[in-house]
Amino acid sequence: MRNDRALFRDTALAVVLAAGSLALFVFYDAAAWLAQQGQPTDGVRSPDLLGGLLVVLTAAPVAVRRRWPMGALVASAVPDTLINTLGYSVGLTSVAGLVLLYSVAARRGLAVALGSLLFSLLAYMTGAMFSSFTSFTWADHLVVVILLSGAWGFGRAIRLRRAYYEELKDRAARLERAREADTRAARAEERSRIARELHDVIAHHVSVMTVQAAAARKVLTADPELADEALSAIEHIGRKAMAEMRDIVGVLRAGSPAELGPQPGMSALPALVEQMREAGLVTRLTVEGDAIPVPAGIDLAAYRLVQEGLTNSLRHAGPGAEAVVTVRHEPRELDVRVEDDGRGAAGVSARAGHGLVGIRERVALYGGILSIGPRPGGGFEVRARFPLKDGR
Repeated sequence: MRNDRALFRDTALAVVLAAGSLALFVFYDAAAWLAQQGQPTDGVRSPDLLGGLLVVLTAAPVAVRRRWPMGALVASAVPDTLINTLGYSVGLTSVAGLVLLYSVAARRGLAVALGSLLFSLLAYMTGAMFSSFTSFTWADHLVVVILLSGAWGFGRAIRLRRAYYEELKDRAARLERAREADTRAARAEERSRIARELHDVIAHHVSVMTVQAAAARKVLTADPELADEALSAIEHIGRKAMAEMRDIVGVLRAGSPAELGPQPGMSALPALVEQMREAGLVTRLTVEGDAIPVPAGIDLAAYRLVQEGLTNSLRHAGPGAEAVVTVRHEPRELDVRVEDDGRGAAGVSARAGHGLVGIRERVALYGGILSIGPRPGGGFEVRARFPLKDGR
């Protein structure tokens, strides 16, 4: 559709040029004008059918100037040169040559554009050398050369401007694609972060509640008082899970006061260990070295690692298993380990869930080293070493 409109406009331009040139050719008798000026009229021809046909043929190629600009320029130059050499009045025929020279310069490469300029100059020189008009001066020829050079230069300027705009459009498109890719990556990272937080909070508390509920069911008739304690623990853990869920939702909502709420860290490990003991898992906490402040992100990641490791031990280590949490503070490293003496390799496949995937992502985020797997002497171990810069 766009090409059809361009062809229609070019055809209309060719018709206008042909009509104007033909009208000037018919109504302007060069021989009579030269006679009035007292100049020789030898070789000067009056308007006739051949001259009118050449005038029309000079303007006709303008109709295809966008599709075949160089071919149209050559096709127009041939009748235009014949008009000059045969002694006809030039009229407006040279305007078609200027339009076609501009088209080549604006739509073709530099080599072809330079060739078109050279060809136009040679065609004009050929026509001027064999023309019957002797009244042209060097100033007249210079004006023609300036017009040809101006049309060519204007076409090149338009081409460079189009190329510049195309480069801007292409750059804008690349930036838009990069922005969309960054947005998708940010959304994926945000979904991963939300999944980690939800799993760390929900999986831990639900696992503890499941163990407590199973214990309460077993002693419900034999020891109602013990069952009541288990149910109270379930209620307490459920309320705590709901509170942490509200904190997470508050963080996700922009502008919520919950965004300022503190995140759990290693200072909360004693309470976590005590909670696991109440759930039935024998748990010990060992802290080695001088405790030093660590970045908040690493502090949270270490807590979540211990939480996930103890949750897995509670679920998979089996009855009578013992879990040991070891936190070792070193000048340039924080070493956090959770190990148990439970089923060992028998529970490996069951333990490879979303929680450990989230822990792996957390540790990698801070450049840490994570090792997960069965212990040589039985049991299972989750260990992470976080690098600390400048001893902090």
